[in-house]
Amino acid sequence: MKIVIVGAGEVGQHLAKLLSSEEQDIILVDTDTEKLARIDANYNLMTKVGNPSSIRALSEAGTADCDLFIAVTPHAEKNLMACAIAKSLGAVRTVARVDNYEYLAPENREFFISHGVNDLIYPEYLAAMEIRTSLRHSWARQWFELHKGELILVGVKIRENSQIVGMQLKEVTQTHHNYHVSAITRRHETIIPRGDDRIMPGDIVYFTTTPEYTDTLRELCGKSNRQVRKVMIMGASRIAIRLAAMLGNEYKIKIIDINRDVCRELPLKCPNCEIINGDGRDNDIMLEEGIEEMDAFIALTDSSETNILASLSAKEFGVIKTIAEVENIQFISEAESLNIGTVINKKLLASSRIFQILLDADAESSKFLSLADAEVAELEVKPGAKVTKAPVKDLNLSHDMTIGGLVRDGKGMLVNGMTVIQPGDRVVVFCTSGVIHKIEKLFK
Repeated sequence: MKIVIVGAGEVGQHLAKLLSSEEQDIILVDTDTEKLARIDANYNLMTKVGNPSSIRALSEAGTADCDLFIAVTPHAEKNLMACAIAKSLGAVRTVARVDNYEYLAPENREFFISHGVNDLIYPEYLAAMEIRTSLRHSWARQWFELHKGELILVGVKIRENSQIVGMQLKEVTQTHHNYHVSAITRRHETIIPRGDDRIMPGDIVYFTTTPEYTDTLRELCGKSNRQVRKVMIMGASRIAIRLAAMLGNEYKIKIIDINRDVCRELPLKCPNCEIINGDGRDNDIMLEEGIEEMDAFIALTDSSETNILASLSAKEFGVIKTIAEVENIQFISEAESLNIGTVINKKLLASSRIFQILLDADAESSKFLSLADAEVAELEVKPGAKVTKAPVKDLNLSHDMTIGGLVRDGKGMLVNGMTVIQPGDRVVVFCTSGVIHKIEKLFK
């Protein structure tokens, strides 16, 4: 597949790295010659110096015969214009990164399609949605609902009090039949485990289960689900503003920001929130504002380091649920190993959405998840696919993947060695980074 990416910022670079590892034909366009030279030297892709709003530059980049055109510069107007030009040149499908929630309204979809934009990506909105989900399931590090909630993928930090500490996976499945361990993150590495692997304290374990067993899974992992009511947000970012609008009156929210001018404008944007002008890194201010009474603390400043340290401080003050935006991808595994709770990264969320488009998935019923060094995809099984030829145990599947579950006739179910996958099933696959398109071939 030929893919043109416009914008070599953080999102564009991460997408280019991710997609080039999937053996796609990638062309990255940007005006920064030095940045492109560094990328060209490290990744398996082509680069092109050019203005994203230039018809000539996009034409020379091969946009006319590309399957997917992605515009992810920091400027929404340039992205929309680039998509309009790309579509007129012949691009099959276009995706634009935007920064305005109004653009996502269903009634505006036809407008953008008529102007050559097939899909819109608003990373801050995706991040706010993930945070809202995390607040509703405070005991889990990650919570992903697949196929309209028929299958649940839960990431849990395992402590010493868990019933399954020290158990081999084959022992877990013998005694607990309602869960599938899809992956384990341990010491900065995500592995696809086998039956002889043991669950150790400090592991982040990804379970696949069905909705009726999530409470039992929580008890098995030694977790309690504290209901979140009082929330403090540090940093009046776009994510914070969108999150406050999403949460409405469901929570009592305080937003603290160091910029006085920003705080003056916030009451109009977040009318249901208490606004505090102050430095969230100052423990005395945090105590004065009631950090010890909070059920959740969310760090959303533009500094990953500040967010990590603030979340650690909040934990020391007794806050049960902490969430940190960590935009430096190289910090994510380090952050997950610390006691800071849930980690949010806009680049990974944007990548997940674009991969979903790349896999031509139904946006209403499926989801692609891009973690720091692993991927999860829901794939539809086609008639005659290799995975339908024998029970799972006889398929000789690669060691870098596992099938976590499937949805058949609208009902979620787990997969074991005796399961025979059928055409029309929607199968949840967990794999290491860079192999999803090789795995996708098994389902076609």
